[in-house]
Amino acid sequence: MEKTFSLRRLEIVEQRPMIGDFKDRWPALFQESGVNEEFMRITTKPLQAKFLAQLDHFSEKLFQIFKSKGGVTGQKIKMILAIKDECDDVDIRRECVLKSLIIYLNEDPNSLFKEYLPSAAEDAENDIVTTVMGIHIVRRDEFGEPDDVGVVIEGVKVLTNVGSPIMAFILLFGLIYALDLTFPDNLKYTFEFVQKILMNLDGHRLNTKIQQLKIKLFM
Repeated sequence: MEKTFSLRRLEIVEQRPMIGDFKDRWPALFQESGVNEEFMRITTKPLQAKFLAQLDHFSEKLFQIFKSKGGVTGQKIKMILAIKDECDDVDIRRECVLKSLIIYLNEDPNSLFKEYLPSAAEDAENDIVTTVMGIHIVRRDEFGEPDDVGVVIEGVKVLTNVGSPIMAFILLFGLIYALDLTFPDNLKYTFEFVQKILMNLDGHRLNTKIQQLKIKLFM
């Protein structure tokens, strides 16, 4: 994969191939290790390690900021944080941080995380076809251990059984870079926060909303 990197980037940038076709030609890229390695080649930063370290570093401060939010947004966040307080699983805690962040930024986590019961697996597969970018989760209980977690891009389930929703988000973020995709408009603030605050990529110019959150983080 290292030797073919320049060829792959040229194909992505100039030809803009369909995701399904590109996955057939470069299957090794669509694995956890492949995404991490490609992200490192593009940005020189370790994707998974840096994301998790930064998210954990800011978690307590973010929880304080989230708890101060009032109104309808504050109530939605409160419901998610209540789940976090009842569980000591680190992946669920990270998932709560991310979902609370999305809500805090006035975006909708349900537009990204598509959750289904095992009995609705057929509905999940049907929805995949119409999903531009998302994370499909099959589990029996809310915030319980999932039966399956997959990443979907352009109606194609490009990754399956990735272990947890937070890992799926990390890999989706990495694939956006690997495939030279744009952030989804309905989650642009969330992805900008991850890009510029957590991953320290192109962090010189910040949207006003992200700048205000950054100031609160470092107060």
